[in-house]
Amino acid sequence: MPTYTAPTKDMAFLMHDVLKAHESDIPGYDELEPSFTSAVLEEAGKLASEVLTPLNTVGDHEGCRLENGVVYTPTGFKDAFEQMKEGGWTGLDMPEAFGGQNMPVLLGTAVGEMFSAANQAFTMYQGLTHGAASAILAHGTEEQKETYLPKMVSCEWTGTMNLTEPHCGTDLGLMRTKAEPQGDGSYKVSGQKIFISAGDHDMSDNVIHLVLAKIPGGPEGIKGVSLFIVPKFDVNEDGSVGSRNGVSVGNIEKKMGIHGNSTCVMNYDEATGYLLGDMHKGMRAMFTMMNEARLGVAMQGMAQAEAAYQNAVDYAKDRLQGRDVTGVKNPDGPADPLIVHPDIRRSLMDQKSFVEGGRAFLYWGAQMIDAAHRAHDKDADGLVSLLTPVLKGFLTDQGYDMTVLAQQIYGGHGYIEEHGMSQFTRDARIAMIYEGANGVQALDLVGRKLAQDGGKHVMAFFDLVKDFCKENSDVEGMEEFIEPLKGASKQLQSAGMYFMQNGMKNPNHALAGSYDFMHLFGHVCLGLMWARMAKAALGALANGADDAAFYETKLTTARYYMARRLPACAMHLARIESGADPVMALDADAF
Repeated sequence: MPTYTAPTKDMAFLMHDVLKAHESDIPGYDELEPSFTSAVLEEAGKLASEVLTPLNTVGDHEGCRLENGVVYTPTGFKDAFEQMKEGGWTGLDMPEAFGGQNMPVLLGTAVGEMFSAANQAFTMYQGLTHGAASAILAHGTEEQKETYLPKMVSCEWTGTMNLTEPHCGTDLGLMRTKAEPQGDGSYKVSGQKIFISAGDHDMSDNVIHLVLAKIPGGPEGIKGVSLFIVPKFDVNEDGSVGSRNGVSVGNIEKKMGIHGNSTCVMNYDEATGYLLGDMHKGMRAMFTMMNEARLGVAMQGMAQAEAAYQNAVDYAKDRLQGRDVTGVKNPDGPADPLIVHPDIRRSLMDQKSFVEGGRAFLYWGAQMIDAAHRAHDKDADGLVSLLTPVLKGFLTDQGYDMTVLAQQIYGGHGYIEEHGMSQFTRDARIAMIYEGANGVQALDLVGRKLAQDGGKHVMAFFDLVKDFCKENSDVEGMEEFIEPLKGASKQLQSAGMYFMQNGMKNPNHALAGSYDFMHLFGHVCLGLMWARMAKAALGALANGADDAAFYETKLTTARYYMARRLPACAMHLARIESGADPVMALDADAF
């Protein structure tokens, strides 16, 4: 059975050595002293490794089942969910006014990473609830907040987001779900939604669905979409659970992975719903939830890669296979361990350099969210908006690729279910699709985010990289990290210039290169983070850090990323500059 150990030391290094969280002037960050964050991370790590990890295989094998209209989760999930609630983990970064602990998103992200790496399917139940609660917090009336948030923050009630229908996915303007207004201010919601993660289950007393629907007589297409709160059970005036609403589960989807999460077909038959936010402005309200979910999905991609990598390293060190070509390394055994072979080392270091760089990128994004929300920093808000599609698209694409590499380390055993490696690959695969397929993320990045606010935010990113390089060019030991970063940043700027010069006269040129641009951007971001980590490691070593080996390993991994991974930027730029011609010259008959 696969194992997972929370990498709390790596997390602390990022929070305190790299991001300098406890020195930040962001409100609430003064609480993030190393001793405090260490205690939180250690406790969360125990829950992840001792409770959630053993249930990961159970959830994969058993799945969820629908019997007589009731959805049952896998063995052990309900007890684990009670432990999650009792520990207050579900409301770690939610407002104290509604029962949360008001911790920064940065700390919530670190804790969420552990839970997701340990058991992604399980963690989605509270993850979807958190997103739904955030949407109500941002757009709900005071009455709605008082009614739903306390019990959603505690996960006594859970939540979902309902967008997709059988005939429409990304193009939500095509939806058919209707919301008929009633005389008392409520609506009757009717329609069918599919792919609803955590749509129904036996772990909470109520499920609060956020449902996109159209009010008859409204504008056509996406402009006519509104968002509604539709509880599984009606809520009485005293806040207690009332009678069953017109909400039912039509089916549990049979999926490639995340079997422990009940992905449901949801039927709404004149279910009582309540408008959330403004009429016909449903996408604005839903995007509060979707943007949070996209960052959560980015975390899932990286977290699955981390869990797979940990197991691959252990296997490579234990499994005897062949001999080192430069000389026997295990003379007392019939063969040397796999890790002596160059290709195995390359594969493991590809995984390690991605996981640690991706974690740094994700935590940096979380810190920007805290700056935007807690310090009302508009520049941070704009920058994280620009980087959200990069985080989601790049980290999930690369995260999946890394689970495949980890599976490959096992050879034939990686293909056998009892070793558990295929589950990481299968579970990671969904992250590339949901909350906006990665092709959509690339189009959002190139088609919207680059030009947002007159290109202010992408220029701010380039300035940030430029300033970092300038400030550290004379720092001893940093040249080997600064020069590759400079080159990659210039390639990213060249790609952006290509879009500016060709996008207007031939939009297909930009669209054909958008996916490569997203990956180019992602590599530059990880290059920046590895340069920042290298600087922190050099500083720690110069100050006589106790654990010198830990920081030396950071430098080794940073060098590897700069030398072996960052050069991919040149390949992506070349493909972007080839334009759309190789793609658009093909007619339908060519496929």
